Amino acid sequence: MYNILIVDDEPLICKGLEGLLTKSGLEIGGIFTAYSGHEALDYIRMEEIDLLVTDIQMGEMSGIELMHQAKLVKPWMQTIIISAHETFQYAQMALRLGAKDYLIKPLNSEQFLDSVRNALLKMDKPVPQIDMVQMRDNERFYMEEPMPEHNERLNRLLIGAADAMSEEAERELKLLGPYFSVLKMKLDPGKDGEAAATTDKDSRLYRYAALNIAQELLFGEWNALPCYSAKREISIVLQWNEEEYAELSANKINQLEMIGRSLHHHVHQYVGINATIGISQILKGTEFVPVLSRQADKAIQWGEKQGDYHVFYYGDFNWHNYAHDPSAEELTTQGNRIVANAKRYIEENYRQKGLTIHEVARKNHVSPNYLSYLFKKITGFNLWEYVIQLRMEESKSLLLNTDMRRYEIAERVGYESPEHFSKIFKKYFGVSPSDWKK
Repeated sequence: MYNILIVDDEPLICKGLEGLLTKSGLEIGGIFTAYSGHEALDYIRMEEIDLLVTDIQMGEMSGIELMHQAKLVKPWMQTIIISAHETFQYAQMALRLGAKDYLIKPLNSEQFLDSVRNALLKMDKPVPQIDMVQMRDNERFYMEEPMPEHNERLNRLLIGAADAMSEEAERELKLLGPYFSVLKMKLDPGKDGEAAATTDKDSRLYRYAALNIAQELLFGEWNALPCYSAKREISIVLQWNEEEYAELSANKINQLEMIGRSLHHHVHQYVGINATIGISQILKGTEFVPVLSRQADKAIQWGEKQGDYHVFYYGDFNWHNYAHDPSAEELTTQGNRIVANAKRYIEENYRQKGLTIHEVARKNHVSPNYLSYLFKKITGFNLWEYVIQLRMEESKSLLLNTDMRRYEIAERVGYESPEHFSKIFKKYFGVSPSDWKK
Protein backbone atom coordinates (compact mmCIF):
# COMPACT_ATOMS: atom_id res chain seq x y z
CA MET A 1 0.00 0.00 0.00
CA TYR A 2 1.36 3.40 -1.01
CA ASN A 3 0.82 6.78 0.66
CA ILE A 4 0.92 9.85 -1.59
CA LEU A 5 1.19 13.53 -0.64
CA ILE A 6 -0.03 16.17 -3.14
CA VAL A 7 1.18 19.73 -2.56
CA ASP A 8 -0.14 22.72 -4.50
CA ASP A 9 -1.31 26.16 -3.40
CA GLU A 10 -4.37 25.74 -5.65
CA PRO A 11 -6.90 23.49 -3.83
CA LEU A 12 -8.70 22.60 -7.08
CA ILE A 13 -5.51 21.08 -8.49
CA CYS A 14 -5.02 19.02 -5.32
CA LYS A 15 -8.60 17.78 -5.55
CA GLY A 16 -8.26 16.96 -9.26
CA LEU A 17 -5.03 14.99 -8.79
CA GLU A 18 -6.52 13.18 -5.81
CA GLY A 19 -9.42 12.10 -8.02
CA LEU A 20 -7.06 10.83 -10.71
CA LEU A 21 -5.00 8.83 -8.22
CA THR A 22 -8.04 6.99 -6.90
CA LYS A 23 -8.40 5.56 -10.43
CA SER A 24 -4.71 4.73 -10.91
CA GLY A 25 -5.00 0.99 -10.33
CA LEU A 26 -2.34 1.17 -7.60
CA GLU A 27 -2.76 -0.06 -4.04
CA ILE A 28 -3.03 3.35 -2.40
CA GLY A 29 -3.33 3.42 1.36
CA GLY A 30 -3.80 7.15 1.76
CA ILE A 31 -3.79 10.39 -0.24
CA PHE A 32 -2.86 13.54 1.68
CA THR A 33 -3.15 17.09 0.36
CA ALA A 34 -1.32 20.21 1.50
CA TYR A 35 -1.54 23.80 0.24
CA SER A 36 1.95 24.97 1.26
CA GLY A 37 5.45 23.59 1.76
CA HIS A 38 5.31 24.03 5.53
CA GLU A 39 2.01 22.17 5.76
CA ALA A 40 3.49 19.40 3.59
CA LEU A 41 6.48 19.03 5.89
CA ASP A 42 4.21 18.24 8.82
CA TYR A 43 2.71 15.36 6.85
CA ILE A 44 6.14 14.12 5.80
CA ARG A 45 7.34 14.15 9.40
CA MET A 46 4.21 12.50 10.82
CA GLU A 47 3.07 10.09 8.08
CA GLU A 48 4.74 7.34 6.07
CA ILE A 49 4.79 9.11 2.70
CA ASP A 50 6.06 7.12 -0.30
CA LEU A 51 5.56 9.67 -3.07
CA LEU A 52 5.58 13.48 -2.98
CA VAL A 53 3.83 15.27 -5.87
CA THR A 54 4.56 18.98 -5.55
CA ASP A 55 4.16 22.21 -7.44
CA ILE A 56 7.43 24.09 -7.85
CA GLN A 57 6.22 27.62 -7.01
CA MET A 58 4.20 27.98 -3.82
CA GLY A 59 4.84 31.25 -2.03
CA GLU A 60 7.20 31.10 0.94
CA MET A 61 8.61 27.61 0.28
CA SER A 62 9.22 26.40 -3.26
CA GLY A 63 8.90 22.81 -4.38
CA ILE A 64 12.69 22.64 -4.68
CA GLU A 65 13.17 23.71 -1.05
CA LEU A 66 10.44 21.26 0.01
CA MET A 67 12.35 18.49 -1.79
CA HIS A 68 15.51 19.47 0.09
CA GLN A 69 13.85 19.26 3.47
CA ALA A 70 11.81 16.15 2.64
CA LYS A 71 14.93 14.27 1.53
CA LEU A 72 16.58 15.08 4.85
CA VAL A 73 13.64 13.51 6.70
CA LYS A 74 13.06 10.56 4.35
CA PRO A 75 15.84 10.15 1.73
CA TRP A 76 14.06 7.16 0.12
CA MET A 77 10.86 9.07 -0.70
CA GLN A 78 10.11 9.51 -4.41
CA THR A 79 9.21 12.92 -5.86
CA ILE A 80 7.38 14.16 -8.96
CA ILE A 81 7.53 17.90 -9.73
CA ILE A 82 4.66 19.68 -11.49
CA SER A 83 5.08 23.21 -12.82
CA ALA A 84 3.44 25.83 -14.99
CA HIS A 85 6.91 26.80 -16.21
CA GLU A 86 8.86 24.83 -18.76
CA THR A 87 12.13 26.22 -17.43
CA PHE A 88 15.29 24.22 -18.04
CA GLN A 89 16.95 25.50 -14.87
CA TYR A 90 14.04 24.34 -12.69
CA ALA A 91 13.89 20.97 -14.41
CA GLN A 92 17.64 20.45 -14.16
CA MET A 93 17.65 21.33 -10.46
CA ALA A 94 14.67 19.07 -9.73
CA LEU A 95 16.22 16.10 -11.53
CA ARG A 96 19.57 16.72 -9.87
CA LEU A 97 17.82 16.46 -6.51
CA GLY A 98 16.39 13.10 -7.52
CA ALA A 99 12.93 13.96 -8.88
CA LYS A 100 11.52 11.08 -10.90
CA ASP A 101 9.72 13.37 -13.33
CA TYR A 102 9.08 17.03 -14.17
CA LEU A 103 5.58 17.55 -15.58
CA ILE A 104 4.23 20.73 -17.13
CA LYS A 105 0.75 22.12 -16.38
CA PRO A 106 -1.89 21.68 -17.61
CA LEU A 107 -1.29 18.01 -16.87
CA ASN A 108 -2.17 15.22 -19.23
CA SER A 109 -4.07 12.69 -17.09
CA GLU A 110 -2.52 9.56 -18.61
CA GLN A 111 0.96 11.04 -18.55
CA PHE A 112 0.56 11.93 -14.88
CA LEU A 113 -0.71 8.47 -13.92
CA ASP A 114 2.06 6.77 -15.91
CA SER A 115 4.62 8.89 -14.08
CA VAL A 116 3.12 8.00 -10.67
CA ARG A 117 2.98 4.30 -11.51
CA ASN A 118 6.59 4.30 -12.71
CA ALA A 119 7.83 6.09 -9.58
CA LEU A 120 6.00 3.82 -7.14
CA LEU A 121 6.42 0.49 -8.88
CA LYS A 122 10.18 1.02 -9.12
CA MET A 123 10.51 1.93 -5.44
CA ASP A 124 10.94 -1.63 -4.26
CA LYS A 125 12.67 -2.89 -7.38
CA PRO A 126 15.71 -4.69 -5.97
CA VAL A 127 19.18 -3.83 -7.16
CA PRO A 128 20.82 -7.12 -8.24
CA GLN A 129 22.36 -8.46 -5.05
CA ILE A 130 25.72 -10.18 -4.98
CA ASP A 131 25.49 -13.70 -3.61
CA MET A 132 28.60 -13.80 -1.45
CA VAL A 133 28.43 -17.58 -0.90
CA GLN A 134 28.13 -18.27 -4.59
CA MET A 135 31.06 -15.99 -5.34
CA ARG A 136 33.25 -17.74 -2.77
CA ASP A 137 32.44 -21.16 -4.20
CA ASN A 138 32.87 -20.11 -7.82
CA GLU A 139 36.63 -20.20 -8.28
CA ARG A 140 36.28 -19.03 -11.89
CA PHE A 141 34.85 -15.69 -10.78
CA TYR A 142 37.21 -12.81 -11.40
CA MET A 143 36.45 -9.11 -11.03
CA GLU A 144 38.83 -6.66 -12.59
CA GLU A 145 39.25 -3.32 -10.84
CA PRO A 146 37.50 -0.68 -13.01
CA MET A 147 39.86 1.74 -14.75
CA PRO A 148 42.97 0.96 -12.64
CA GLU A 149 45.04 3.83 -14.10
CA HIS A 150 42.26 6.35 -13.44
CA ASN A 151 41.86 4.90 -9.94
CA GLU A 152 45.55 5.30 -9.17
CA ARG A 153 45.75 8.85 -10.52
CA LEU A 154 42.70 9.98 -8.59
CA ASN A 155 44.11 8.50 -5.39
CA ARG A 156 47.39 10.33 -5.97
CA LEU A 157 45.43 13.55 -6.35
CA LEU A 158 43.59 12.89 -3.09
CA ILE A 159 46.83 12.43 -1.14
CA GLY A 160 48.40 15.52 -2.76
CA ALA A 161 51.06 13.89 -4.93
CA ALA A 162 52.73 16.64 -6.98
CA ASP A 163 52.55 14.81 -10.33
CA ALA A 164 48.77 14.41 -9.94
CA MET A 165 48.32 18.20 -9.88
CA SER A 166 49.81 18.84 -13.33
CA GLU A 167 47.66 20.23 -16.14
CA GLU A 168 48.10 17.03 -18.12
CA ALA A 169 47.00 14.88 -15.19
CA GLU A 170 43.95 17.09 -14.60
CA ARG A 171 42.94 16.73 -18.26
CA GLU A 172 43.31 12.95 -18.11
CA LEU A 173 41.20 12.80 -14.97
CA LYS A 174 38.62 15.18 -16.48
CA LEU A 175 39.15 17.36 -13.45
CA LEU A 176 37.33 20.51 -14.51
CA GLY A 177 36.08 22.21 -11.34
CA PRO A 178 36.79 24.83 -10.27
CA TYR A 179 34.62 23.94 -7.22
CA PHE A 180 35.18 20.62 -5.45
CA SER A 181 33.96 18.51 -2.56
CA VAL A 182 35.00 15.02 -1.47
CA LEU A 183 32.69 12.31 -0.14
CA LYS A 184 34.16 9.15 1.33
CA MET A 185 32.19 6.00 2.01
CA LYS A 186 33.68 3.49 4.46
CA LEU A 187 31.91 0.14 4.28
CA ASP A 188 31.18 -1.90 7.40
CA PRO A 189 30.10 -5.49 6.63
CA GLY A 190 29.41 -6.13 10.34
CA LYS A 191 25.93 -6.48 11.81
CA ASP A 192 24.66 -4.19 14.59
CA GLY A 193 27.99 -2.49 15.05
CA GLU A 194 30.02 -5.71 15.26
CA ALA A 195 33.06 -6.02 13.02
CA ALA A 196 32.85 -8.78 10.44
CA ALA A 197 35.71 -11.05 9.38
CA THR A 198 35.70 -10.71 5.59
CA THR A 199 38.11 -11.98 2.97
CA ASP A 200 39.77 -9.72 0.43
CA LYS A 201 37.36 -11.09 -2.17
CA ASP A 202 34.40 -10.17 0.03
CA SER A 203 35.70 -6.63 0.49
CA ARG A 204 36.15 -6.20 -3.25
CA LEU A 205 32.62 -7.42 -3.91
CA TYR A 206 31.14 -5.06 -1.34
CA ARG A 207 33.07 -2.14 -2.82
CA TYR A 208 32.04 -3.11 -6.33
CA ALA A 209 28.35 -3.24 -5.35
CA ALA A 210 28.57 0.05 -3.42
CA LEU A 211 30.35 1.79 -6.31
CA ASN A 212 27.61 0.69 -8.70
CA ILE A 213 24.97 2.11 -6.37
CA ALA A 214 26.91 5.41 -6.19
CA GLN A 215 27.09 5.52 -9.98
CA GLU A 216 23.36 4.84 -10.29
CA LEU A 217 22.54 7.64 -7.84
CA LEU A 218 25.03 10.28 -8.96
CA PHE A 219 25.96 9.93 -12.56
CA GLY A 220 24.06 11.87 -15.18
CA GLU A 221 22.98 14.60 -12.76
CA TRP A 222 26.21 15.17 -10.79
CA ASN A 223 29.73 15.52 -12.15
CA ALA A 224 31.39 12.92 -9.96
CA LEU A 225 34.75 11.14 -10.13
CA PRO A 226 34.81 7.91 -8.07
CA CYS A 227 37.67 5.65 -7.08
CA TYR A 228 38.48 2.84 -4.70
CA SER A 229 40.60 4.11 -1.82
CA ALA A 230 41.37 1.93 1.17
CA LYS A 231 40.32 -1.72 1.50
CA ARG A 232 36.69 -0.96 2.38
CA GLU A 233 36.48 2.62 1.17
CA ILE A 234 35.23 4.53 -1.86
CA SER A 235 36.13 8.16 -2.56
CA ILE A 236 33.99 10.43 -4.73
CA VAL A 237 35.19 13.82 -5.97
CA LEU A 238 32.22 16.04 -6.80
CA GLN A 239 32.88 19.05 -9.01
CA TRP A 240 30.95 22.04 -10.33
CA ASN A 241 31.73 24.71 -12.90
CA GLU A 242 30.83 28.32 -12.18
CA GLU A 243 27.32 28.04 -13.65
CA GLU A 244 26.51 24.75 -11.87
CA TYR A 245 27.80 26.11 -8.58
CA ALA A 246 25.58 29.18 -8.92
CA GLU A 247 22.57 26.89 -9.50
CA LEU A 248 23.10 25.00 -6.24
CA SER A 249 20.70 25.99 -3.49
CA ALA A 250 21.65 28.58 -0.90
CA ASN A 251 22.43 25.80 1.56
CA LYS A 252 24.83 23.74 -0.49
CA ILE A 253 25.85 21.52 2.42
CA ASN A 254 22.27 20.26 2.68
CA GLN A 255 22.57 18.92 -0.86
CA LEU A 256 25.80 17.09 -0.02
CA GLU A 257 24.22 15.60 3.09
CA MET A 258 21.20 14.55 1.04
CA ILE A 259 23.57 12.67 -1.28
CA GLY A 260 25.31 11.10 1.73
CA ARG A 261 22.04 9.95 3.32
CA SER A 262 20.83 8.54 0.03
CA LEU A 263 24.10 6.62 -0.45
CA HIS A 264 23.93 5.16 3.04
CA HIS A 265 20.27 4.20 2.68
CA HIS A 266 20.72 2.44 -0.66
CA VAL A 267 23.92 0.60 0.34
CA HIS A 268 22.21 -0.62 3.50
CA GLN A 269 19.02 -1.60 1.67
CA TYR A 270 20.53 -3.34 -1.34
CA VAL A 271 23.92 -4.63 -0.17
CA GLY A 272 22.87 -5.32 3.40
CA ILE A 273 25.74 -3.50 5.12
CA ASN A 274 26.27 -0.13 6.79
CA ALA A 275 28.45 2.62 5.40
CA THR A 276 29.84 5.64 7.23
CA ILE A 277 29.84 8.69 4.95
CA GLY A 278 32.30 11.53 5.45
CA ILE A 279 31.58 14.84 3.68
CA SER A 280 34.05 17.67 3.16
CA GLN A 281 33.43 21.36 2.68
CA ILE A 282 33.26 22.89 -0.82
CA LEU A 283 36.40 24.75 -1.91
CA LYS A 284 37.56 26.36 -5.13
CA GLY A 285 40.72 25.12 -6.83
CA THR A 286 42.29 21.71 -7.51
CA GLU A 287 45.05 22.47 -5.01
CA PHE A 288 42.46 22.07 -2.23
CA VAL A 289 41.34 18.55 -3.23
CA PRO A 290 43.87 16.92 -0.83
CA VAL A 291 42.58 19.22 1.95
CA LEU A 292 39.01 18.13 1.19
CA SER A 293 40.10 14.49 1.20
CA ARG A 294 41.57 14.88 4.69
CA GLN A 295 38.37 16.60 5.83
CA ALA A 296 36.28 13.64 4.63
CA ASP A 297 38.67 11.27 6.45
CA LYS A 298 38.30 13.33 9.59
CA ALA A 299 34.49 13.28 9.33
CA ILE A 300 34.53 9.46 9.03
CA GLN A 301 36.92 9.20 11.96
CA TRP A 302 34.54 11.33 14.01
CA GLY A 303 31.54 9.34 12.82
CA GLU A 304 32.99 6.01 13.89
CA LYS A 305 32.94 7.24 17.49
CA GLN A 306 29.19 7.83 17.29
CA GLY A 307 28.23 4.27 16.40
CA ASP A 308 24.56 4.78 15.59
CA TYR A 309 24.75 7.59 13.04
CA HIS A 310 26.23 7.32 9.59
CA VAL A 311 26.50 10.60 7.66
CA PHE A 312 28.91 13.25 8.90
CA TYR A 313 29.86 16.66 7.58
CA TYR A 314 33.32 17.92 8.53
CA GLY A 315 32.03 21.38 9.42
CA ASP A 316 29.63 20.08 12.08
CA PHE A 317 32.38 19.75 14.64
CA ASN A 318 34.59 22.54 15.97
CA TRP A 319 37.91 20.80 15.41
CA HIS A 320 39.95 23.92 16.17
CA ASN A 321 38.77 23.78 19.81
CA TYR A 322 40.72 20.57 20.38
CA ALA A 323 44.47 19.95 20.30
CA HIS A 324 43.76 16.25 19.66
CA ASP A 325 40.92 14.18 18.25
CA PRO A 326 37.93 14.55 20.57
CA SER A 327 37.10 11.70 22.91
CA ALA A 328 33.66 10.09 23.19
CA GLU A 329 33.12 12.08 26.40
CA GLU A 330 33.94 15.37 24.65
CA LEU A 331 31.56 14.48 21.83
CA THR A 332 28.80 13.82 24.37
CA THR A 333 29.44 17.13 26.13
CA GLN A 334 29.26 19.04 22.88
CA GLY A 335 26.10 17.16 21.85
CA ASN A 336 24.35 17.98 25.13
CA ARG A 337 25.21 21.64 24.69
CA ILE A 338 23.89 21.73 21.11
CA VAL A 339 20.58 20.09 22.11
CA ALA A 340 20.12 22.40 25.11
CA ASN A 341 20.64 25.44 22.86
CA ALA A 342 18.25 24.00 20.26
CA LYS A 343 15.52 23.41 22.85
CA ARG A 344 15.90 26.94 24.16
CA TYR A 345 15.65 28.38 20.63
CA ILE A 346 12.56 26.28 19.85
CA GLU A 347 10.85 27.30 23.10
CA GLU A 348 11.39 30.95 22.18
CA ASN A 349 10.35 30.62 18.52
CA TYR A 350 7.87 27.73 18.10
CA ARG A 351 5.06 30.24 17.44
CA GLN A 352 6.91 31.49 14.37
CA LYS A 353 5.23 30.58 11.08
CA GLY A 354 7.48 28.60 8.78
CA LEU A 355 9.92 27.54 11.50
CA THR A 356 12.15 24.80 10.06
CA ILE A 357 14.78 22.40 11.32
CA HIS A 358 17.19 24.20 8.98
CA GLU A 359 16.70 27.44 10.89
CA VAL A 360 17.22 25.79 14.29
CA ALA A 361 20.32 24.03 12.97
CA ARG A 362 21.73 27.23 11.48
CA LYS A 363 21.43 28.98 14.83
CA ASN A 364 23.48 26.15 16.36
CA HIS A 365 26.05 26.08 13.52
CA VAL A 366 25.42 22.42 12.72
CA SER A 367 23.70 20.59 9.88
CA PRO A 368 19.98 19.70 10.10
CA ASN A 369 20.85 15.99 9.86
CA TYR A 370 23.26 16.03 12.77
CA LEU A 371 20.97 18.18 14.93
CA SER A 372 18.05 15.80 14.29
CA TYR A 373 20.22 12.83 15.23
CA LEU A 374 21.52 14.46 18.43
CA PHE A 375 18.08 15.65 19.48
CA LYS A 376 16.54 12.17 19.13
CA LYS A 377 19.51 10.48 20.82
CA ILE A 378 19.57 12.80 23.84
CA THR A 379 15.86 13.57 24.36
CA GLY A 380 14.31 10.36 23.05
CA PHE A 381 11.96 12.10 20.61
CA ASN A 382 12.24 13.90 17.29
CA LEU A 383 12.94 17.61 17.13
CA TRP A 384 9.75 18.34 15.22
CA GLU A 385 7.73 16.31 17.72
CA TYR A 386 8.96 18.79 20.32
CA VAL A 387 7.81 21.75 18.20
CA ILE A 388 4.36 20.17 17.75
CA GLN A 389 4.15 19.32 21.46
CA LEU A 390 4.75 22.95 22.45
CA ARG A 391 2.23 24.20 19.87
CA MET A 392 -0.44 21.68 20.87
CA GLU A 393 -0.10 22.25 24.62
CA GLU A 394 -0.48 26.00 24.15
CA SER A 395 -3.44 25.43 21.80
CA LYS A 396 -5.15 23.24 24.40
CA SER A 397 -4.66 25.90 27.06
CA LEU A 398 -6.01 28.64 24.79
CA LEU A 399 -9.07 26.56 23.89
CA LEU A 400 -9.89 25.90 27.52
CA ASN A 401 -9.06 29.27 29.04
CA THR A 402 -9.87 31.89 26.39
CA ASP A 403 -12.59 32.78 23.90
CA MET A 404 -10.15 32.87 20.99
CA ARG A 405 -11.45 31.44 17.73
CA ARG A 406 -9.84 28.55 15.91
CA TYR A 407 -8.17 30.75 13.27
CA GLU A 408 -6.81 33.04 16.01
CA ILE A 409 -5.28 30.11 17.89
CA ALA A 410 -3.82 28.69 14.67
CA GLU A 411 -2.23 32.06 13.95
CA ARG A 412 -0.99 32.37 17.55
CA VAL A 413 0.88 29.03 17.61
CA GLY A 414 2.45 29.25 14.15
CA TYR A 415 0.12 27.54 11.67
CA GLU A 416 -0.65 29.10 8.30
CA SER A 417 -4.25 27.92 8.11
CA PRO A 418 -6.99 26.91 10.60
CA GLU A 419 -7.62 23.75 8.55
CA HIS A 420 -4.05 22.58 8.87
CA PHE A 421 -4.05 23.41 12.58
CA SER A 422 -7.21 21.32 13.05
CA LYS A 423 -5.69 18.33 11.25
CA ILE A 424 -2.58 18.39 13.44
CA PHE A 425 -4.63 18.93 16.61
CA LYS A 426 -6.91 15.97 15.85
CA LYS A 427 -3.96 13.71 15.06
CA TYR A 428 -2.24 14.76 18.30
CA PHE A 429 -5.22 14.61 20.72
CA GLY A 430 -7.59 12.30 18.83
CA VAL A 431 -10.39 14.89 18.71
CA SER A 432 -10.99 18.14 16.84
CA PRO A 433 -10.40 21.53 18.54
CA SER A 434 -14.16 22.19 18.73
CA ASP A 435 -14.86 18.79 20.31
CA TRP A 436 -12.02 19.35 22.78
CA LYS A 437 -13.51 22.66 23.83
CA LYS A 438 -16.92 21.03 24.31
